[in-house]
Amino acid sequence: MLALLCGGQGTLSDKMFGLVADQPPAEPIFAAATAFLGADPREFVRTRAADELSANHSSQILTVTSALAIHACIADLLTAETAVTGYSVGEMAAWSIAGIWTAGEALRLTDIRARLMQDAAGTDCRLGYVRGLDRATLAPLLAKYRCEIAIRNPDLLVVIGGAERDVIALCDEATREGARTGLLAVKIASHTRRLAQACKPLQQALDASGHAAVAGQRVLLAGGGGERIFSVAGATAKLANQVAHPIDWAATLEALVELGVTEVLDLGPGHALAEMMKASQPSMRCYAADGFRTIAGLQKWITSE
Repeated sequence: MLALLCGGQGTLSDKMFGLVADQPPAEPIFAAATAFLGADPREFVRTRAADELSANHSSQILTVTSALAIHACIADLLTAETAVTGYSVGEMAAWSIAGIWTAGEALRLTDIRARLMQDAAGTDCRLGYVRGLDRATLAPLLAKYRCEIAIRNPDLLVVIGGAERDVIALCDEATREGARTGLLAVKIASHTRRLAQACKPLQQALDASGHAAVAGQRVLLAGGGGERIFSVAGATAKLANQVAHPIDWAATLEALVELGVTEVLDLGPGHALAEMMKASQPSMRCYAADGFRTIAGLQKWITSE
């Protein structure tokens, strides 16, 4: 059983669309994204500075565009048993891949999500990461610096959010405690209470969108904790609330294993999700789309035993 993993913000570059830039199935995705970026995404990543690529709105649109464009080029090779889930904003792409939204609708809703999150967050927020501290050691640091866990990953890796100065101070102290730390490029405290006011209007937008029923579509797992999504009606609130509540990605990966997944394809951007799964399940066949030089190579990987 194959699982598709849709990545979150972070790994953006001028080469991120290289695999699919000239592929006809991806053209409608690029056209839809152009309306929200103000430029063709392939041109956007080549001509904009790094800080503009990592800005919250453009980063979310580019991230979802990347996953959807790659999926469009392999969709006809996938079976109904294929599972899909997404990491943070990657879940917007996952819902489309599962058949709930069209790609254009997914990008429209991502545009709304990004704008609501930015309005709620203000201008002094940041995400950082801490690897190597157990919960008992990390908890007092979170309290001391008024930060929150945004994402729980495997292998004692957590993403933290808060005011930028507080995230920096926490990372500095965690480093002295023996952790590996750093700042993430996107300057918004996603998945923390700072974004609470974005939840209700986002849910209203999700509820008002045109969507298909989950039944009969691909297997869809919530990225926030791995719950199987059977009904759109009960899932939009969780998807909306996710922007202000922590994600347990470690639990999501465990849920994929329990589901019977035997191989994973990280649609990206980047390859972080494939690496996480490989680290936690060394025997599992894991790969990232950006590890292929051609779409033909990726297609051969999907169809090979």
